[in-house]
Amino acid sequence: MKKYGAPSVKKAFAILSAVSSSKEGLGVSELAKNLKMAKSTVHGMTSALEELGAVMRDPLSKKYKLGFTLLEIGRSAYSRIDLQTSARPVMENLMEKTQTSVFLGILNWDHVTILDIVESNQDLKITAPVGTTIPMLAGAVGKVFLASMDQEQARKLVETKGLPRFTDNSIIDPASYCKELQQVSQQGYAVDDEEYILGVRAVAAPLMGLGQLRSAIWIVGFKASLDAKKMKTLTGETHKAALEISRRIQQQLTTAQTPNESTPS
Repeated sequence: MKKYGAPSVKKAFAILSAVSSSKEGLGVSELAKNLKMAKSTVHGMTSALEELGAVMRDPLSKKYKLGFTLLEIGRSAYSRIDLQTSARPVMENLMEKTQTSVFLGILNWDHVTILDIVESNQDLKITAPVGTTIPMLAGAVGKVFLASMDQEQARKLVETKGLPRFTDNSIIDPASYCKELQQVSQQGYAVDDEEYILGVRAVAAPLMGLGQLRSAIWIVGFKASLDAKKMKTLTGETHKAALEISRRIQQQLTTAQTPNESTPS
C-alpha cells in the first residue's frame, strides 16, 4: 500500500523540531533559511501553529518558541513512562558489573539534567546530586545526544555554539567532532577520555523509545582504574544496559496502550 507523504505535516514537524532546538527562538526568516522553505510557507505554518498553541511568538523579538499546548502533550505522554523505574534495576546491575557510578539523564534545551544516579560502592567515586545540569557539549553524554540529531542540525549547532575547551583533551575542531558523532551514531555509544574532566573517563549510550525526549545513561570513573581493557568492557556493558532499558520502556508503552479488558467499551 502506498504511504501518504503528508508534506504539510512533515513541514510543520520540521518547524517544531527547529524551534525546540533553539533556546532563543527562531524567526520566520531564520526558519525559512535553515529548513530551505519559502518564507510564505513558514509564515503560514507558524501562524497556524501559533493559533493552536503549539508555538508562541515573542512580541519584541518576533521569534517563535514552543507553546504550552506542546508542553502539555509532552507531559501527558511522558507521564505514561516512569523512566527511573525502568532504568533503576539495570543501572544498579551495571554499577555492580563495572564498579563505577551510573547516571541517567535527559537533554533539556542546551544542557543535560541528571534524573537519577547509582553511586559506585568504591570509597573513591564520582557523584553528583539529582537535578544537576552539565553542558550539552560536555563529554560522552553530549556526543550521544548530538549523534541522535539530524547530521546537519548537529553540525549547525556545533558551529553556532562553538566547542568549549574543558581540558587539553577536549575536541574543539568542529570537523573532527562531527566525524566522531557519525562514529557514535554507528556504534551506539560514546566515550570520553578526559575530555570534560581531567583524570576522568566515561561511556554513554542513548535510550530509545521516548521519541523527541532524548535520554541516556552514562558511567563515570577515574582513569587510574580504567585502563584500555576495562574501557572495552565498559563500552559493551553500557551499550547492553541501554538496550535493556529501552526494551523496558517499550514494554511500558505497550502496556499503557493495551486497553483494560475489564473496562466496558
